[in-house]
Amino acid sequence: MRFAIVESGGKQYRAVEGRTIEVDRLALETGATFDFERVLLMADGDEVMVGTPTLSGIEVKATVANHIRGPKIDRFKYRPKKRIRVRGGHRQHYTLLMVDFIGKPGEVRKVEKVEVKKEAEAEVVVEAKPKVEKPVKAKKEAATTSTKKAPAKKTTTSKKSTAAKSSSKKTDSKKK
Repeated sequence: MRFAIVESGGKQYRAVEGRTIEVDRLALETGATFDFERVLLMADGDEVMVGTPTLSGIEVKATVANHIRGPKIDRFKYRPKKRIRVRGGHRQHYTLLMVDFIGKPGEVRKVEKVEVKKEAEAEVVVEAKPKVEKPVKAKKEAATTSTKKAPAKKTTTSKKSTAAKSSSKKTDSKKK
């Protein structure tokens, strides 16, 4: 697998043949070709070429696949007791580049397709253990027996007795 470390917009990216990379927004239309000017490193298997600071005679060619926006970043300033609440946000613009070729100018190479290992993981998920049924009836019976309690006895007090107590208190306070 051949890859290179390239620089675009002051940032370094690992470019692998046949894969896409996200770089800061470029002023190119979808489908246009783009050549990286600064190639810092190129590796092909055990052979590694390191630039001081850049490699001369190595090309990295890419095609603009799409223009996308990154995730929203929310910003919120808050100062308690002063009624200051400032809310803002930002979404960065990116360009997806499909790396077509890494190598010397005029070199003819066939791009190796990189296979994703997610398919193998999906097969493992399909072969999961079968579900074991749990005895549900035993839990329901236990729950119904514990909820059935004898109703509490209500104590009824007559209104006359409470009224008599309050009236006797009034008369006692007058006597003093």
